[in-house]
Amino acid sequence: MAWRDFLEREVRPEADAWDRAERIPRAILRALGTHGLLATEIAPEHGGRPLSPAEFGEVLEALGAASMSLLSVVTVHAMCAQAIGRWGEPELQRAWLPALATGDKFGALALTEPNIGSDARKVETRLTDAGERWVVSGTKRWISTAQFADVFVVVGQAPEGPTAVLVPRDAAGLTVRPIEGMLGFRAAQLGEIALENVTVPKAATLGRAGAGVSHVAGMALDLGRFCIASGCTGLMQACLRASVDYARSRKQFGVLLREHQLIQALLAEMATAHKAAQALCRQAARLRADSHPDSIGATTIAKYFASTAASRVADSAVQIHGANGCGPEYPVQRYYRDARIGEIIEGSNQVQQLLIAHQAVHEYATRRTTAR
Repeated sequence: MAWRDFLEREVRPEADAWDRAERIPRAILRALGTHGLLATEIAPEHGGRPLSPAEFGEVLEALGAASMSLLSVVTVHAMCAQAIGRWGEPELQRAWLPALATGDKFGALALTEPNIGSDARKVETRLTDAGERWVVSGTKRWISTAQFADVFVVVGQAPEGPTAVLVPRDAAGLTVRPIEGMLGFRAAQLGEIALENVTVPKAATLGRAGAGVSHVAGMALDLGRFCIASGCTGLMQACLRASVDYARSRKQFGVLLREHQLIQALLAEMATAHKAAQALCRQAARLRADSHPDSIGATTIAKYFASTAASRVADSAVQIHGANGCGPEYPVQRYYRDARIGEIIEGSNQVQQLLIAHQAVHEYATRRTTAR
């Protein structure tokens, strides 16, 4: 596959350099469009190349193995495109989706704020009703691709409740401040967005007023969790590849590392975690393809397990590399930092635990009642 060759030849070897520079070259971003990796959530009539969840999961795994920063770019772009395609008016779709499909334009989701954490329904950004327009004021933070995105799905409080609107980067009153020195995902070019009396037409509303979290952001976050789960699975694969290569070539006490039983134990745990995460992601993909009511729960479980396991696997990869794993010569230190972000992004793992627990109580209480 051309996109796989692209990731293997042009992305994976350069990912450490991008991490140090804290940016991805524009040519690489445009190449994502060339290979159809930006069009997966866009309908064919707008230039899209939709993939099945299983096919998209395969792409996401490969992205995670090559560069979690690039995975983040594809993730937030897909979330934005999905929101426009599912909830935007036809005029809005025609204005943005063709350019998003090719990479001529990039999109992002602006949901997180400095004071609200994961409580998205309590966003402090205000949407003031001004007749045929919204006046948007507030601050959004930790926005992946904010430094170069052309359009943002912004969720703010309207009189009806949380509401999503589409705000172009060049809107008067919108400014972006780069966020640098991140622990992980350093090349994803995060930023803080300040909106000072930004006006957008009511036609830029995605869905109905008051449904910005329950519908628009909710669906976007579900997609984002699938992306991160699959990406973390790919990250584990990269950790295994690096660790096996190192263990086959490095000697300790006159013996190759791969022959030490404690190293074998670490590799066994890593391989098992990878296969388990892969199985959960593929199960989630099957349910998503069928629009099964359990798909959201399966995706949440996959994201929780895969991101938690990726942190453990990356930790073991650093341990196998020893002091070399802590320096810039080997990619495992980047894997370790990126894996930690996977446990936080698209809803922290503590939030995922709450969702999974509620799901378990409902599922097994129902089964017990039925059994009686």
